[in-house]
Amino acid sequence: MLREFVISIYLVVFKLIFNIFHIYPQKEKTVCVASFGDNIFYAVKAIRQFSDQEIIILKDSNCHYPFDPSIGTILNFSVKHPISFIKSIYHIATGKTILIDNYFGFLAACNFKQSTRCIQLWHAAGALKQFGLMYPSITKRTEKAKQRFRQVYQRFDYTVVGSEHMADIFKRSFALTDNQIWRTGIPRTDFFYDELAKKESIRDLHEKFPVLKEKKVILYAPTFRNGQLSHFQSELNIKKLRDSLKDEYILLVKYHPAVQARTEAEAFPDFVYDVSSEDINSLLLITDILVTDYSSIPFEFALLERPMIFYAYDLEEYMKTTGIIENYMDLVPGPIVYNTEEIIEVIQGQYFDMKKVKEFAEEWNRFSKGNSSEQLALKILDSVPAKEKAL
Repeated sequence: MLREFVISIYLVVFKLIFNIFHIYPQKEKTVCVASFGDNIFYAVKAIRQFSDQEIIILKDSNCHYPFDPSIGTILNFSVKHPISFIKSIYHIATGKTILIDNYFGFLAACNFKQSTRCIQLWHAAGALKQFGLMYPSITKRTEKAKQRFRQVYQRFDYTVVGSEHMADIFKRSFALTDNQIWRTGIPRTDFFYDELAKKESIRDLHEKFPVLKEKKVILYAPTFRNGQLSHFQSELNIKKLRDSLKDEYILLVKYHPAVQARTEAEAFPDFVYDVSSEDINSLLLITDILVTDYSSIPFEFALLERPMIFYAYDLEEYMKTTGIIENYMDLVPGPIVYNTEEIIEVIQGQYFDMKKVKEFAEEWNRFSKGNSSEQLALKILDSVPAKEKAL
């Protein structure tokens, strides 16, 4: 009840400020609301190639992406920074294009101008977890909350996808129609086709972690668990992994951005390295084996055609609390394991089906072929809002 009350007050205040600025003239500018940031960075970088329009980037409190200030105006989109927060609402109310990369509740309070385009540039190239209208816990929320969710999804004019699989998921999760899907590919996947950028990223990581030149890399990148954001508990037996694999491998640990966690890096400094602050795409380049669970990382890692293991130690519980978007057992392109011993066995035996990895990459990255940012930028600069077309 308290949570709903706080959200209601926030939205009332937001709507009041928004409506004041809504009477101001609309400007030919792209306003980006970033929670993750990488897709937005690649998109606006491409827009810059074709247009000199104003770019505004609003970083929410979870966004730590290092945007270059030369790319546009950068503001803190948080009530903790009241002046910057009010400026942010002004830009949202007067922008021609609104790019977002996550679910943002403030959209429920936005009655955009008819010519405004709100484009959902989702932070994942694929999905194993359920979200949006498919999220299991939505049935337990109040009717007021459910109405708010629908209002947010109704603000999306378009959503960007890299595959038909993801298009179908968005249609169900956000109640979208097919002509609201932009099949331009995922902007940040362009990185995997840029040989110069890849070489520079690898070089930078080698300078930070010289051991990368000496050992093969296992990257452990789990998703978050509800209720464990501030105290995530790793179910890996690090000592057993080290004792079995240390001669050939090191272990890098990358936690979800929403998780505040500590690893055993201090206890095993010769084997474990916490790389949570590093860019995930760069880390994938130097990864020999990915160990994950229900994260969306495999969809992009598959582009490199390297082996992965799915450590689903809490699969049954996760299916009940969060939900899995597809038939998990058949979908994932790697062995599913339930304990550390099985991880070791798979790695030592090299029990990987690389044909399945390649097929997975082709299916889920059908439209992501190295020019997604450019395609999206041109689409943005040349498009008409779905709601305007319907008139």
